[in-house]
Amino acid sequence: MGSSWRTSKTWLFVSVLLFGMAPLAGAEPAAAPAKKPDAPTCDRAAFRVVVDVGHTEEVPGAKSARGAYEYDFNLALAKRVEQLLREAGFDKTILLVTHGHAHPSLAERVARANASGADLFFSIHHDSVPDKFLEKWEYEGETRSYSDRFKGHSIFISNQNADPRRSLQFASLLGKQLKARDLKYTPHYTQKFMGHRQRILVDKDAGVYRYDQLIVLKDTRMPAVLLEAGSIINRDEELTMSSPERQAKISAAALDAVDAYCAIQRPVRPAQEAHRSAAAPAAAPVAAKPSPAASILQFFSPAKRTQ
Repeated sequence: MGSSWRTSKTWLFVSVLLFGMAPLAGAEPAAAPAKKPDAPTCDRAAFRVVVDVGHTEEVPGAKSARGAYEYDFNLALAKRVEQLLREAGFDKTILLVTHGHAHPSLAERVARANASGADLFFSIHHDSVPDKFLEKWEYEGETRSYSDRFKGHSIFISNQNADPRRSLQFASLLGKQLKARDLKYTPHYTQKFMGHRQRILVDKDAGVYRYDQLIVLKDTRMPAVLLEAGSIINRDEELTMSSPERQAKISAAALDAVDAYCAIQRPVRPAQEAHRSAAAPAAAPVAAKPSPAASILQFFSPAKRTQ
């Protein structure tokens, strides 16, 4: 009786364990959560950006509140953008500097950009205001013009460009990157007092305007965007625009916008990804471990009990 009772109790204990572990013994291992697909990656080595320096030494553009020329601001910022892009792996970046008077220079830069096979044309400028807003002040013994009424950047595209949709796409990415760095665009281009300089705001969040007639935007055969980085006729903003800190912010915003745009338009080629996968060492197979229930059954098997 005692031996039979002990045997029954033992098998009852085993049954409880088996039924309690049935999912472990019979079920497949739980599937790992599905891995999210990786975000598109830019093929930086294949992507070509033309960084256009607005104006020329001969026709240097607007004068700042302290008498410096716009061309010098444009060149300094464009060089920072080019350097940052190249350091990030955009080795085909082109710094486009032209010479001569306005119309021949515009024709030359468009022709050179179109001949380059570029994926993106990015023109850098600095802003002023219509003459009616100018006031006078004395700086270093000379009478200068200024206007502190407006400040901030603005971004322009042309609907007459060969690819206006992608032009707007990059412009919006750029505007959002500038906004993420607490840089604000100027809304005054929407106002009636701007007269023939009034523009249509096509992306209110990013500060993107339409300027259909601009030659460098409408005649280039790739997506094209023009940035007015800030107002150098504003006395405070002029000093800010020449600072390394502001130039670094704008350059970083440009890099991130170019990288995001490139990832959409020119992602890393599938062949490259396949090559990387083939080069990776295969993982060694992992032997399956017996489940706890199977171990218990093996212990109470007839062969085990006869030992």
